[in-house]
Amino acid sequence: MDDPLLTDGARALVADLTVRAQSVATAESLTAGLLAATLAGVPGASAVLHGGLITYTEDTKIWLAGVAPQVLDAVGPVSAPTARALAVGARQRCAATWGIGLTGVAGPEPHGGHPAGTVFIGLAGPVDTDVVELSLSGSRWDIRRAAVDEAIARLRALVENQ
Repeated sequence: MDDPLLTDGARALVADLTVRAQSVATAESLTAGLLAATLAGVPGASAVLHGGLITYTEDTKIWLAGVAPQVLDAVGPVSAPTARALAVGARQRCAATWGIGLTGVAGPEPHGGHPAGTVFIGLAGPVDTDVVELSLSGSRWDIRRAAVDEAIARLRALVENQ
């Protein structure tokens, strides 16, 4: 049986990173490890996937990813600054070329003043850190899966354009 998480995007990202001898690490709140699991489903991913941090609570965002408590106090866990800090933390703590931070609201209820489907993706690389805000729709699974697919696609574009 085929891996239900395996996608062409994940295969392509692992191939792109492998060719460039680069690596990736994740810090995931919204997706709770789904991004790392998706990448790990690609044969050969062990050459590029340095690790993943599941930072579902504010405390684990601080302890595992190094998000400054002041960031969380100022803007909360669902925000661009938090996604940025998660990405940087994943990159630094796992000694990877690239870090991806995912935070948001899968729903079905709003959280912290944000509607379900609000997603922030942080992408930390060798030169810069970008943050993308998305408004996704669907079930909890749909939102989480779409966030993973977007993170993969956006990192792949950065890797290819560096």
